[in-house]
Amino acid sequence: MAKDVAVMTHTPAQRIRAGLVIGALGVVFGDIGTSPLYTLQTLFNPGDPHPVPITRANVYGVVSLVFWSVMTIVTLTYVTLVMRADNDGEGGVMALITLVRRIGGRSNPRVVAVLSTLGILGAALFFGDSMITPAISVLSAVEGLKVVDPGLAELVVPITAVIISGLFLVQKRGTASIGRFFGPVMVIWFLVIAACGLGGIAGHPEILWALSPTYALEFMGGHFHIAFFALAAVVLAVTGAEALYADMGHFGRAAITWGWLGLVLPALVLNYFGQGALLLVDQSVVEAPFFLLVPDWAQIPMVVLSTAATVIASQSVITGAYSVASQAAQIGYLPRMRVSHTSESSFGQIYVPWINGMLWVAVLVLVFAFRSSSALGYAYGMAVTGTITITTLLFLYIARTRWRAPLWLVIIGGGALLTVDLMFLAANLTKLLHGAWLPLLIGLTAFTVLITWQRGRDVVTQARDEVEGPLLPFVRDIITRTPPLPRIPGTAVYLNRGGATTPLSLRTNVDHTPVLHQHVVIVSIDTPPVPRVPDDERITIDHLGSPSDGIFFVSARYGYMERPDVPAALRLVDPAETEGRIDIDNASYFLSKVEVVAGPKPTMALWRKRLFIATTHMAGDSPGYFGLPLERTVIVGARIEV
Repeated sequence: MAKDVAVMTHTPAQRIRAGLVIGALGVVFGDIGTSPLYTLQTLFNPGDPHPVPITRANVYGVVSLVFWSVMTIVTLTYVTLVMRADNDGEGGVMALITLVRRIGGRSNPRVVAVLSTLGILGAALFFGDSMITPAISVLSAVEGLKVVDPGLAELVVPITAVIISGLFLVQKRGTASIGRFFGPVMVIWFLVIAACGLGGIAGHPEILWALSPTYALEFMGGHFHIAFFALAAVVLAVTGAEALYADMGHFGRAAITWGWLGLVLPALVLNYFGQGALLLVDQSVVEAPFFLLVPDWAQIPMVVLSTAATVIASQSVITGAYSVASQAAQIGYLPRMRVSHTSESSFGQIYVPWINGMLWVAVLVLVFAFRSSSALGYAYGMAVTGTITITTLLFLYIARTRWRAPLWLVIIGGGALLTVDLMFLAANLTKLLHGAWLPLLIGLTAFTVLITWQRGRDVVTQARDEVEGPLLPFVRDIITRTPPLPRIPGTAVYLNRGGATTPLSLRTNVDHTPVLHQHVVIVSIDTPPVPRVPDDERITIDHLGSPSDGIFFVSARYGYMERPDVPAALRLVDPAETEGRIDIDNASYFLSKVEVVAGPKPTMALWRKRLFIATTHMAGDSPGYFGLPLERTVIVGARIEV
């Protein structure tokens, strides 16, 4: 009876927490939760350039190393430490960059510049992760068919390609309708792999001795020539750690911590130890220890379940790529791309067509080029270790400057964490010729695009400043002209880059059609280094003279996790501020569209100028980005050299 009473007295907060935990299980843990499919298989794969011989000591050492790597990188670094460094509740490498800029922008500009550049490299490497994760995850699940019937081996790649294509095709519809099933499916997944792991441990319970770190240390110390190269595959066990931090804004630190410690970590540990126990009993299972841990009667259901789990894992990194691209555009490292919001109730569910198409093509190329999860395993760790190392560096800077952590603690504790990260990074560098070059190439390419866009954007901004001229003198001139400019009825809204210069569209309109609307609103969209801005802080108004002149400047602030909506922002303007002069429902909107061409000035190398110009084609239509009504929007063009 007492137990029943306890069940009936859950508070609403506890029920909400349970819902958030289940939601996090379906979104946050998909990538790391499917790692048992390929980690030990890759470690002991005879085809590996540096295979680990299957001996009792090596199996104990590898399983112990996997366990303590997960505990150090995921549990300690991310769950315990890094997730405390949030930017108004948001996580991820972009959040760290904005925190670093906010904390040390003025006092340590050079350090901040270097760390920001490293952070952008980390974001670029995430794009490589977003391409490899769907390929390796779905391949590893479908490869279970070879265990069911070796004759089905030729169907693995085509089936994988069909599943991946279907996944990318449904992205534009959003995941709201099927997302509610992700959590329960992953709960079943973790319970099943935990049960399978227990079955394997029952056959050789001595494997539990590998929980002791002495086995990992002995393996590293006594067999360093083997163990060092093995680290490149051990890191597969921590892939997806960045997702825990990146998705913190959607679920909160508490829900992710409860999900990790309460279900995910125990299930992963049991499964890894179960696979290790099976390898000690029968070395022939090395080709597929995960699926051979499953009873014969359950292998087909396990293939189906693992395929569902890997699709969910792929979904999480695809969505993550959309978010990173959107945030990068907000803070000036990518052009504004067309972004569709696929859920009315969840702002975080977005779809970026350009990114979706790029990832789709890239993932299919990886599937047909590598054709097996083992081959992709050699490439996978490079992007992961790079991102983890950069995240640790940024966190240590924040811990020292924001929280005033003692210098000795940062040096000793941070040095220990960085040593682990750098060991993994160095081990993956040894796989460069065997596939690790691929995520590095993807990351460096994305990094080059990001910093080139930032540099080109600065050049264009400087050139536009010269063409546009200062705003206030221009407004004074058109107000005091003799004879005065004719004023036509209605409201005109001119979008501008800030409050210092004149909108090109306004200057062109006045110069070529010397008339002015009765009411003129100049709108600037500002993106402060915060995820979201409350409505009561969104709008700032400057009359640019007397209210009777009918010319107003409105600054609308949107966080980097928000999508600007100019009409909605203008509806927040207090009519008393403008004497009721703004008619939003019938306003005309004017945009300046700049055509960029390569010029003779040595602003950038010629190849970077061409790359910048090519990147401009990624930009979505500005009216759609700003939420403007197409039927009342006028676009005025201009040409600028870089």
